[in-house]
Amino acid sequence: MASKNISIKKIITIIFIISLLASTTLIGYIIFSGWLSSTEELSKGILEETSNEIYEKVSSFLFIPFHINEWNYNMIERGIIDLANEETRDKFFVNVLSSHGEEVYSFSLGTVNGEYYGARRNEEGKIEIMRNNTSTGGHSWYYSVNEDMTAGELALKAGEFDPRTREWYKIVEKLGEPSFSPIYEHFIMKDLTISFGWPIYNKDGKFQGVLATHTLLSEVGSFLHENIAKYNGYAVIIEKDSGELIANSMGMENYSYLKDGSLVRHTVCDIENESLKNVCKKYMEENSYQFIYKNQKERFLVNAKEVEIEGLNWTILSAIPQDLYYGSIRKRAQYFIVLTGMALIFSLFIYNKITKKLFKPIDHLLEVSAALSSGDLSQRVKMVRKDEIGGISESLNRVADKMAYLINNLEVTVKKRTEELERTNNALEESKTRLEMLLNSTVEGIYGIDLNGVCTFCNESAIKMLGYDSQEEMLGKNMHQLIHHSYRDGTEFPIENCKIIEYIRRGKVYSTDNEVFWKADGTYLDVEFFFHPQIRDGKVIGGVVTFIDITDRKKKEEEIKYLSSHDMLTGLQNKWSFEKNLEIVDTPENLPISIIFADINGLKLTNDIFGHSAGDELIIKSSQILKKHCRNNDIIARIGGDEFIILLPNTNKENAKKVVDRINQAFSDSCVVAIKCSLSIGMDTKVSEDQSLKEIMSNAEDAMYRDKALNRRSVNKEIIQTIIENLHIKHDSERRHSMEVSNLAEMLGKELNLSEEEIFKLKRAAYFHDIGKVALKEGIIDKRDLSAEEKENMRQHSIIGYRILSLFDETMDLAEYVYSHHERWDGKGYPKGLKREKIPLLSRIIYIVESYERLINNKDIPEDKRKEYAINEIKKASGKKFDPNLVEIFIKIINNE
Repeated sequence: MASKNISIKKIITIIFIISLLASTTLIGYIIFSGWLSSTEELSKGILEETSNEIYEKVSSFLFIPFHINEWNYNMIERGIIDLANEETRDKFFVNVLSSHGEEVYSFSLGTVNGEYYGARRNEEGKIEIMRNNTSTGGHSWYYSVNEDMTAGELALKAGEFDPRTREWYKIVEKLGEPSFSPIYEHFIMKDLTISFGWPIYNKDGKFQGVLATHTLLSEVGSFLHENIAKYNGYAVIIEKDSGELIANSMGMENYSYLKDGSLVRHTVCDIENESLKNVCKKYMEENSYQFIYKNQKERFLVNAKEVEIEGLNWTILSAIPQDLYYGSIRKRAQYFIVLTGMALIFSLFIYNKITKKLFKPIDHLLEVSAALSSGDLSQRVKMVRKDEIGGISESLNRVADKMAYLINNLEVTVKKRTEELERTNNALEESKTRLEMLLNSTVEGIYGIDLNGVCTFCNESAIKMLGYDSQEEMLGKNMHQLIHHSYRDGTEFPIENCKIIEYIRRGKVYSTDNEVFWKADGTYLDVEFFFHPQIRDGKVIGGVVTFIDITDRKKKEEEIKYLSSHDMLTGLQNKWSFEKNLEIVDTPENLPISIIFADINGLKLTNDIFGHSAGDELIIKSSQILKKHCRNNDIIARIGGDEFIILLPNTNKENAKKVVDRINQAFSDSCVVAIKCSLSIGMDTKVSEDQSLKEIMSNAEDAMYRDKALNRRSVNKEIIQTIIENLHIKHDSERRHSMEVSNLAEMLGKELNLSEEEIFKLKRAAYFHDIGKVALKEGIIDKRDLSAEEKENMRQHSIIGYRILSLFDETMDLAEYVYSHHERWDGKGYPKGLKREKIPLLSRIIYIVESYERLINNKDIPEDKRKEYAINEIKKASGKKFDPNLVEIFIKIINNE
């Protein structure tokens, strides 16, 4: 016996150890596999997100010249801009270039005669007018720009230049359609350049030249580095066909110059980083868009995205280390191994203790078993513990007692069997009760029907959802007639059309989410229901319907449908919805049909100066005015950031003009923050079926652009006046300050013998010098003791003023002087820290007189001593804050006043 026990114990021990090791290994494998899989998926997700961000930025960068050419080509094609008029042409090119950022170097027109006109940014970022024709001898001459956007003084005579020899001209002339040029070295700026050209034709379809936007590529590498460097990765843009570099995230030069001064483009073979070089080569060889590159030291996840636009075929390659997050996995592995080892040791210790205790009573158990099998029913196992062995011992004793009992008392056994049968029946009834409880605990409504559609059972959820008080109100009733009798609109739902009845007869499963069940109170609820037939012995005996209330879901679906056709900000129809309604309205019954095209003036200014929340307020205010002055059946849509269109059925031109007048009147009385609301509006009317409504809409749009061009100066003047008046209304002391500073500046300017033009400019700049305060936080202007943060906020007013004045032709010449009117003579001023004569003269004058005006109106000083106090303070700051020469002249003026 003992040897058998030891043998069994060994077998159990071996099985235990093997099971323990196997389970530990399996758990470790599952955990590590999960860690590795999630880490690799995380790295792939980061790479995909980063690649998409870079792709979107590159696409946006390339879309700018496309948008410029497309929009301005339409202006030229429609005859809105007359390029034959030199003044109009100069203003056109300057206005387009000034409307875009410094990424656009120049905007020009090369003609079939070799003439070249346009505008460019010089090395200092200032815009200059370009001319190249017979009067310049075929050389490119550059002129400064006057305040009215006309050509000023000749700034530079460049070398001979013929646009027809340039790749951007030749490729567009050859293709006869818009296209990007190959990358080339700019003939003035030391940088790689790409141009987007658009062919220009006259009314007879004859080629006239190429309209082109020229963009420098030097900044592309910066946003590559910003997006990829934080993941220790690399990004590079190459030309797919040639492998030549366009931009990279490592700061490596994309080109170099030979000793003779000629430019040489670098290719992927010139990349110093071997890993990145091999990534590029592998892509060019395999043309795969996602792959893993690995060498002896590194593994990279690589993503390639192609940019294919007219004339371009670029590839953006992004690569990040595959083991970006492996460090955390190694640390977790160390902890896991240590803890697993401790657990194994502890398990073996506990196992040894348990087996010793477990196998001790087994011999006694076997002895009693042998005695019982031989017929000695008097033997019993001694109970020493209540574990599994004790349970076996107790069971064996019970078997022995049972055998003795059965043998000794058969009648008692029969009686007991009867009692057990009764208990079984009770258990069946209890099981039925549990089933009912289970059905009633579900959220879904459930009811059963027989082959005639009569209800056989239902749960509490069904009773509650259908508005009944008890199941007796549903049991035995035809469920189609009770809850499924009518369609959503109340019309009768014939039972022969009922899918539940149809599918119970076919013995098939059916489901839908587009029907309604009617409640006890006569209302309905939208439901999604599932029908399953009940089958017994191969025959259908009934069916079960499970349903849920989806009324809220249906409402949300309707909301989504609404949002897909309406502008979220204004609640007006969007462009997609408007174009759909355009086809519906374009019928003879609705003639005449008028279309109004409107564009908000000053939205960009509002966003730039007061933030996009103020811009949104301006858009909402505009939409409210439009809705107020239109009829209920008129269709109003927001089709762009600042553009609206109104469709007026059964409205002739005269009545449409009245609508426009009412809208303009309403806008003239409205303001948002410091901006006066106004619109540029155009309209046209379709009076016959032969006219195209699309053409009418195009005419209205053209009229709107003409209105914007013709009234631009007056609108800008009104906006700038509204801004300064808003500041003066809120702070009356600022009105006095502006007027007095303007008068003092004029006095000093006359004493300095400035020209009348300069004095006029000085007086205006002095009047507008604090216009930037209109965008400061409430309470800062009139507050005496400012915190450090508030002081920094106050300092922004000169920058904000510069931005406001730069946006308008009438005040563009004043922006520089307002920007620098807090620069100090000793270079400690702001915003740029200019010193001495580098500060514009007019700015130095404004700084002195505005400081004097603040000092002489200081209410902390007695009134009869303010002038003396102000003069002394100005003198103290001479040579520090103020130009000493100007201080001396100004003091003489004040003393003689």
